[in-house]
Amino acid sequence: MNEQQKKILLVEDDPNFGTILKDYLMMNDYQVTHAKNGMEGFEKFKKDDFDLCILDVMMPYKDGFTLAKEIREKNTDVPIVFLTAKAMKEDVLKGYKVGADDYLNKPFDSEVLLMKIKAIMQRKATETVSDSKQFEFKIGGFDLNSKLRFLTYNGGEQVKLSPKENELLRLLALHENDLMPRELALTKIWRDDNYFTSRSMDVYIAKLRKYLKLDENVEILNIHGEGFRLVVNQNA
Repeated sequence: MNEQQKKILLVEDDPNFGTILKDYLMMNDYQVTHAKNGMEGFEKFKKDDFDLCILDVMMPYKDGFTLAKEIREKNTDVPIVFLTAKAMKEDVLKGYKVGADDYLNKPFDSEVLLMKIKAIMQRKATETVSDSKQFEFKIGGFDLNSKLRFLTYNGGEQVKLSPKENELLRLLALHENDLMPRELALTKIWRDDNYFTSRSMDVYIAKLRKYLKLDENVEILNIHGEGFRLVVNQNA
C-alpha cells in the first residue's frame, strides 16, 4: 500500500478564510479542493473521491446541512466535519443527524482541527483495513494463512502462531511497506490503548521478528511515536 496524500473537500464561502484554511491544510500534507458554496461543493464532490469533507454550515445557494445530505446519498462513509459560527444546540444536533462526524465552532484552533482530522481518518482506516476479509498473505519468502494461523517459510515446516501473533502479523501484512498505526493494533487486538497493552504489543512484535529473521529481506521497523512498518524488499 503506497502512502498517498489524503484528499479533503473544503466548502467555505468566506474567500479569505477558505484560502487560509486550504493553505494551512496543504502545508500539513493534505490535498485540498476548495469550493465557495454548496452547489459548487456538490459538483466537485461528484467528480472526485475524497477522504474527508469540511463543510461550512451557513452558505448561499445551498447550506452545509443540505450539502451533507446530498453527499450522504452518494457516499455513506466519507467523514464530514461541520464549521459554524453559531454554537446553537439545535444546529449541532441537526449536523449529527445528517451524518456529521464532528463539529467545530468558529473561531477555532487550527491545530485542534488537524487533530480531529487525523483522529477521524485513523478511525476510518481502522474500520476498513482491519475488517478486510483477506486471510492469505505472501510476505517475502513466507506464506501466512491467518485463518489457520500457520506461517510457512519457503514451503517448509508450518509454525502455528498464537491468536495475538496471528492478528498482529495479519494487520502488518495488510499495511505492507506502509505505516501500521500503534493505536490500530491496540484497539483492534487488545481492545485497549494504555501503557501495559502497549508494552505487551512490543513483546509480540519481538516474537514476530524472531520468526521473520529467516528472510533477510523482511523486517519490522519501529516508527517512533507512530507505529510499525512491515518492510518487504522486493528487489533483493
